[in-house]
Amino acid sequence: MTLRLPLPDGSTRAYTPRTEPLALSPAGPPTSRTVFSAAHVVADPYADTTPDSPAAVDWDATLAFRRHLWSHGLGVAEAMDTAQRGMGLDWAGAAELIRRSAAEAGAVGGRIACGVGTDQITGGTLAEIRAAYEEQLAVVEESGAQAVLMASRALAAAATGPEDYLDLYGHLLRQAGEPVILHWLGPMFDPALDGYWGSADLDAATETFLDVIGAHPDKVDGIKVSLLDARREVELRRRLPEGVRCYTGDDFHYPELIAGDEQGFSHALLGVFDPLGPLAAEAVRILDTGDAAGFRKALDPTVALSRHLFRPPTRFYKTGVVFLAWLAGHQEHFTMVGGLQSARSLPHLARAYELADGLGLFPDPARAQSRMRSLLTVYGVPQ
Repeated sequence: MTLRLPLPDGSTRAYTPRTEPLALSPAGPPTSRTVFSAAHVVADPYADTTPDSPAAVDWDATLAFRRHLWSHGLGVAEAMDTAQRGMGLDWAGAAELIRRSAAEAGAVGGRIACGVGTDQITGGTLAEIRAAYEEQLAVVEESGAQAVLMASRALAAAATGPEDYLDLYGHLLRQAGEPVILHWLGPMFDPALDGYWGSADLDAATETFLDVIGAHPDKVDGIKVSLLDARREVELRRRLPEGVRCYTGDDFHYPELIAGDEQGFSHALLGVFDPLGPLAAEAVRILDTGDAAGFRKALDPTVALSRHLFRPPTRFYKTGVVFLAWLAGHQEHFTMVGGLQSARSLPHLARAYELADGLGLFPDPARAQSRMRSLLTVYGVPQ
């Protein structure tokens, strides 16, 4: 049975869905790379909310999705950009998410790292920004999770130069109980972060970033780089102090960066590993055997889907991620906190469905087809 999928020019085309999914079974964590999936949150579709209301989260479905990721050997990067931090999920919601997910990780033996930011304030002095970071760091450390020091919109607005970043991050790293992951999120993911590390010149910003790491290498487990620039990431990881990992956040070039070269490789902390979780974990386990070609054969075909989901405006990739989770049966609705399900067009979603179906990502292709058909019907696309 075919579907008629809408195209950007207003026409439609026939698409015949596949009938069999990939055979991907739960398994243990990969051994050659540390791999995190930045996980989305599932909204409560029955909550009487508005786009400006605090997030209403379906906690059962949200935690069930994390158990799905852990069952396939992935770590969970919690309360990060993919969880709509600053785009529907406020700090109160994020704090509850961190506590619940960390407790669930402890119960099932799953690896977890959680985002630490300053989103309980919208601006302020450097002292107030530092206090906001400290409050969130305490919540994450008390939960037993690893901390990811995320980029701060407030700091980007308040800092007058590199020295402010060196001072503030130095203070946070000195007081951190365990090594943290530093996150450099580029302006394509959040325009408010333009000029982070004290300069819009990425070469100058890189030097400040490396100065922060070099001053406290014992407190930095690794860095997550989300600049969508593979060359820059490779150059940066080659300059890291010994023992400091590079976690790629490049949703355009992740296969080549994870595979690496003769001088090293990247681990992974990726939003696209939310919908790709089982396939990505299986690919990295192939890499564990030394079969780099097999790894690339498994993962390279997923890049077209990732590039589609993360096309500009990149920050709205979360809509496609949640849409695919609904089609895959990880949640019973296509609703997002903050009403963000409206952030992508129907042709965009239809292409995401086609690419994901072609990869065999849906455990039940017939259910995915039925749900896609229902969405098309709501939008008035004749079938």
